[in-house]
Amino acid sequence: MTIEILIFVACTVANVILMTVKSIMTVKGGKIQASVWNAISYGLYTYIVILTATAPFGTEWKIIITAMCNLVGVFIVKLIEEKMRKTRLWKIELTVRAIHEGKMSQALENANIPYNYIQGIGKHTIFNIYCETPQQTDFVKDLAKLYNGKTFASETKLV
Repeated sequence: MTIEILIFVACTVANVILMTVKSIMTVKGGKIQASVWNAISYGLYTYIVILTATAPFGTEWKIIITAMCNLVGVFIVKLIEEKMRKTRLWKIELTVRAIHEGKMSQALENANIPYNYIQGIGKHTIFNIYCETPQQTDFVKDLAKLYNGKTFASETKLV
């Protein structure tokens, strides 16, 4: 019976990984990628359904194994997806009253966040801030709140 459990575990892990990749490709991939991943994953899924119905061990074991395989398999795929994701650069335009220009510049300099600014737009200064990490973005959001600034953010891929 242990060989049946090992086969079930291996096939379930493969199924979870394929189904997770299929979901990602359906959303982010092209028509061909989505079609191929759907065909492969549902092909294996048919075997999993048959295996689940005929495996010579209890339903409770099938539920536990399936749950654990989903927990591990989805985590692995999402971890790989994060590692493969291209770095993104956020450009944040932050408008503050001109009286805060010096404090804003000093805070951005201290945080080592690249920026430039345009002075004298009425009573305001416009900062163009370039954030490479989520931590930098959070820092800039906090600055905007601190100085009652208005923000506009756009995301670009780094080449």
